Amino acid sequence: MKKRILSYRKRIDEIINEDRPNTDWSDLLNEHLQQIEFFQHERLIHLMVTILFAIMAFLAIILAYISKQLATFALFIAILILLIPYIKHYYLMENEVQKMYDQYDKILKKIRQNADE
Repeated sequence: MKKRILSYRKRIDEIINEDRPNTDWSDLLNEHLQQIEFFQHERLIHLMVTILFAIMAFLAIILAYISKQLATFALFIAILILLIPYIKHYYLMENEVQKMYDQYDKILKKIRQNADE
C-alpha cells in the first residue's frame, strides 16, 4: 500500500505541475476523488487495527504488572513490536491522504481557471 499511495500521489503531482493543455481536469478530478475514497478506507482500517494493538499493549502491560511473570512482559514486547510498524504505516497513510486533499484543491482550481477562459 505504501508504494501504491506514494506512486499515485507522485503521478498526480506531475500532471498538476506539467499543466498540459490537453489534460481533462474533470476526469482527473473524478479519478482523484475515487482514489481518495480508497485510501481513506484503507486509512480507517489501519486506524482501527492500530487502536486495537494499542489497547492490547496497554492490557498486556497491566497484566505483566499484576502477574509479574516474564511471559506476560514478553507478550507486551511482542505486541509493541507489532504496534510500532502499524503506527508508522498509519502516519504515512494520514499524511498522504492530507496531501491528496491539497491536490484535489489544485485540480479544482485548474478546472475553475479553464472555465473562466
